[in-house]
Amino acid sequence: MNRSTLLKADAAINLILGILLMAFPAGLVRALGIPMSDPPFYATILGGVLFGIGLALLLECYRKSNRFVGLGLGGAIAINLCGGIVLAAWLLSDKLTLPLRGHIFLWFLVLLLIGLSLLEGLAHVRRNATDKK
Repeated sequence: MNRSTLLKADAAINLILGILLMAFPAGLVRALGIPMSDPPFYATILGGVLFGIGLALLLECYRKSNRFVGLGLGGAIAINLCGGIVLAAWLLSDKLTLPLRGHIFLWFLVLLLIGLSLLEGLAHVRRNATDKK
């Protein structure tokens, strides 16, 4: 198998697992015999991160250079945004019974993940604008 096929297969697996974990369908969980959690907080956060990894793999797959660079900035942005968005969705759903300090800490993580992604995206845009001059 070539590099592109392997990356696409790995991306597909991560994207599918990510979607399944974010949805966390109780019927499928019971059918598979895997542990249930109520609420499925950690499973959906993991799903968001796996989905981000799948996006990062697709970004790597369609990258123009043949150099091996690893995750890269685009992949880091994808993972951080997906994890941050899923965490924010949980906090906004009001399905978590947390003390105030838990809410503050998790919202801090959301701001950190999304803010870092925005800063990374701005750095990328600025670098591209400088490279074009």
